[in-house]
Amino acid sequence: MSKKCQVTGKKPITGHNVSHANNKTKRRFLPNIRTVRVTLPDGTKKKIKVSAKGLRILKKKNFQVDL
Repeated sequence: MSKKCQVTGKKPITGHNVSHANNKTKRRFLPNIRTVRVTLPDGTKKKIKVSAKGLRILKKKNFQVDL
């Protein structure tokens, strides 16, 4: 399953978990992805994966979004 926002293009990035002893282990920071149903201007409905920021963008552009 893809963890990429179809509106903003956000995707996972890598970093480190850092313990109190300053040991570093690799980890992934995942975007806040939700699957929503969007009504397009021509009236068709489509399921897309969007981040929280992408959801705000869709609402500002007056797309009908069903969570």
